[in-house]
Amino acid sequence: MKVLHLISGGDTGGAKTHLISLVKGLNKIIDAKVICFIEDTFYEDVKKANIDIEVYEQKSRSDMSVVNRLVDEIKEKDYDIIHCHGARANFVGMFLKRKIDRPMVTTIHSDYKLDFKDNFYKKLVFTTLNTIALKRFKYYIAISDNFKDMLIHRGFNPDSIYIAYNGIDLDAKPKYVPRQEFLHRYGIDGENKIIVGIAARLDLVKDHETFIKAADKVLKNRQDVLFLIAGEGNDGHRLKAMVEDLGIGEYVHFLGHVNDPYSFFNTIDINVLTSISESFPYVILEGAMMKKMIISTKVGGVGKLIEDGHNGYLIDVKDSIALAERINSLLDNRDMIENMGKNLYMDVEERFSSDSMAKTHVKIYEEIIERWRIHR
Repeated sequence: MKVLHLISGGDTGGAKTHLISLVKGLNKIIDAKVICFIEDTFYEDVKKANIDIEVYEQKSRSDMSVVNRLVDEIKEKDYDIIHCHGARANFVGMFLKRKIDRPMVTTIHSDYKLDFKDNFYKKLVFTTLNTIALKRFKYYIAISDNFKDMLIHRGFNPDSIYIAYNGIDLDAKPKYVPRQEFLHRYGIDGENKIIVGIAARLDLVKDHETFIKAADKVLKNRQDVLFLIAGEGNDGHRLKAMVEDLGIGEYVHFLGHVNDPYSFFNTIDINVLTSISESFPYVILEGAMMKKMIISTKVGGVGKLIEDGHNGYLIDVKDSIALAERINSLLDNRDMIENMGKNLYMDVEERFSSDSMAKTHVKIYEEIIERWRIHR
């Protein structure tokens, strides 16, 4: 089987981790290639993973000259199925679909109506275009049961939606620097401190406000704790102003984009996710690779992995009080922090490896191809 993956190429964070983990797993079973439309760090990182990737550069999102190049590529290499990831690839795929005689599938990595929540123009234009493009697809892969339910609720055919949870490459050896070296990079003194961290782009859907409010509640009673925020985004200015207004800037640090995420996860003691919407976030799996427990909001498929009190804690969306209470309960119990981190790693190892994810995808591809052959 030969599969062609299409993706923007400007992707960072979970989307990049997902594609690399998936294609590395797939290439143990079938042949997979990636084509992206922007040459950025994504392209370089995928190449470093020894994955076959090529750039078909678009001058703008409306540049559809790449479609004919894709048609030639698909005919020449005789791909069995085309797999799209994200809004830009979906939009290209909408036009590509008219010119090829091959089945196409797209992965629903997030709630597409929230992808551009923090940018009015992008929300108005790109969300609309992506919604139109998604309706043109016949097959979908949802990253969680919740996302399948979301699609069904929005009128998508339930018989055309498959589920494949994210997995991570457990064979890869994470590259990271020691804790003190990482903190020194940002001029932070972490001696004798418990460190609580969140790694997520700074936009409204990630709800860092809840993280900051919880930090403020914890810091009212003790100062032997630091809060690190890794990520960039349009909500950064407001969030930084909020930290200054609360007077907790000495203990809450914005790190910006972190090129070596495993150094971040190695440094923190408690991993936090406060999103109001997720599918099955990679920041939990990446933290698990470093045996870091998680406190997460009850979103997407997180509950499929996190067992309250065993490998982490679950809280309601926007519940800063519960988050602060959970952090406070852990600050004097390093053994519990470490044990839950080890439990999380073992649970990921057992159920959420990239090999497991790849095998699930191959089964989905086989069924889609068979259905397409019957109904073409």
